[in-house]
Amino acid sequence: MSTTGGTPVSAQDKIARLRTTFLEQLPERVLQIRPLLERLKIDAVDHAAATDLHRLLHNLKGTSRSFGFRELGAVAAQGETLIAECLSWPAAPDPADWQKLLEEYLGQLETTVQQAVAAAVGANDRKGPASAPPATPERTAARSGGRTVYVCDDDILLLEQLGSQLSCFGYKTVPFSEPHALHDAVLAQWPDAVIMDIHFQQGDCDGIEILTALQRKTGKTVPTIFLSARNDFAARLRAVQAGGEAYFHKPARTLELVAALDELTRQQKPEPYRILVIDDDPDIAGYHSVILQQAGMMTCQVSEPSRVLETLQEYHPDMVLMDMYMPECSGYDLAKLIRQMPDYVGLPIVFLSSETDRQKQFSAMRVGAEGFLTKPVIPEDLVAAVATRAERMRTLRSLMMRDSLTGLFNHTTTTQFLENAIATAERGNTSLCFVMIDIDRFKLVNDTHGHPVGDQVILALSRVLQQRLRNSDIVGRYGGEEFAIILQNVTPPRTAELIDELRRDFSRVMFRSAHGDFSCTFSAGIASYPEYRSVELLREAADNALYEAKRGGRNRVALDGMVCLPAEEPL
Repeated sequence: MSTTGGTPVSAQDKIARLRTTFLEQLPERVLQIRPLLERLKIDAVDHAAATDLHRLLHNLKGTSRSFGFRELGAVAAQGETLIAECLSWPAAPDPADWQKLLEEYLGQLETTVQQAVAAAVGANDRKGPASAPPATPERTAARSGGRTVYVCDDDILLLEQLGSQLSCFGYKTVPFSEPHALHDAVLAQWPDAVIMDIHFQQGDCDGIEILTALQRKTGKTVPTIFLSARNDFAARLRAVQAGGEAYFHKPARTLELVAALDELTRQQKPEPYRILVIDDDPDIAGYHSVILQQAGMMTCQVSEPSRVLETLQEYHPDMVLMDMYMPECSGYDLAKLIRQMPDYVGLPIVFLSSETDRQKQFSAMRVGAEGFLTKPVIPEDLVAAVATRAERMRTLRSLMMRDSLTGLFNHTTTTQFLENAIATAERGNTSLCFVMIDIDRFKLVNDTHGHPVGDQVILALSRVLQQRLRNSDIVGRYGGEEFAIILQNVTPPRTAELIDELRRDFSRVMFRSAHGDFSCTFSAGIASYPEYRSVELLREAADNALYEAKRGGRNRVALDGMVCLPAEEPL
């Protein structure tokens, strides 16, 4: 639902309004068609008039069919076929026969338009005034703050360790040593997730029985991760049948547990697909946009091909949906133009047109289009075709922009974000901080514990950064054990405090290897805009600050070359 003037407007209402606008504009469309027919009556081989007329009738055919005016769409299709034949004639036909044919067609078109308008007005009169849509209760706003996890285990030491480790990643844990206490707590306040053992002194599978009882009472599935010393098939099967989302054999690795919790408690909805709709007919562009918006997508409409390049740069679409016949250039030429630009070689393009000639459809797709949908398209088919291609584009874009190990932005993308952030700060006269982080003595970690364990350390730090920073903050892996962060509208002192909190949290994360348990630390350097006004200067200043932090003893944060937050305990 979107909101217009404070009143909710459904997709059906939007389409009804577009349909009404189309009816109101029908006389104007006929006025555009009439002079072109008059020109062709005088000169049957006037290709300029024939081309414009063919496009107008093609649009009228597609829009009429999409809005349910089948007879009008059929008459427009007859005219389109007639003019297409005209364009292929080597010589002019007999003038008298040709003029009679065009006059009869114009009369048929005007009569059909009048009938369509009259029928629609009569239908609206019979319906009466539209009633206001029923009020719908608003959803309760999500709780702010960290996500709450109930942890139930009769091992008190394990409860303390899990609480300490999960807090490093932004989770608030509530411990329970007895499953019935957990049962009562869930009924009183629903948590974001539950971690529980399946074996307690009361019985072998008491944890599973408690979960099943909760589901019977509430009618909802408690988001649960089981943690157990048992690793047999029977225990795992019972956990799955009880609705457990994950199962870890003790002792569980903290990072794997955090990854499962992240997946289970994910609150941020994926960003809607961004679809660019290109059609010179605003009514039909609006109709298709409403269908896609109803499916949760964002759309941007362009009716003038000359504005497409500008829109591509500003809107960054996941997919392009375009008509084949437009003024200035055809969809074929426009798709070829887009494909010749390196940034848009992989951008999915789907033609949406009332063109039914299979040969012309195949010719259009040879320029690199990924599909061809024929108007009028079934809404479900349109949504499925667009969503599939947009998702594939987003996946490919993510692979190009993100680091394969951590999922953070890669070096190139982070640098591009920094350039954009500087430009935004300059326009808005706002502050900007750039942070460089390096894991201390990381080579020693790899040499002692092995590269797979080293990868776990890198992953752990990436998760700490992602969990504790704002969604608007940019976090990137700059290479190896080095990370970069871009924070806008934050002062340097506040940035230093925030990064030092992250430093302390990360130093408490415990890692396990064949050589024993260990922890890691990091050092950080901070530089800010407007003190440094370019990517190169910011990067150099942050790198110098990082060097000062390392030289000052590691495990500390330095602000623009000054070690301002020394570690509480020297490494």
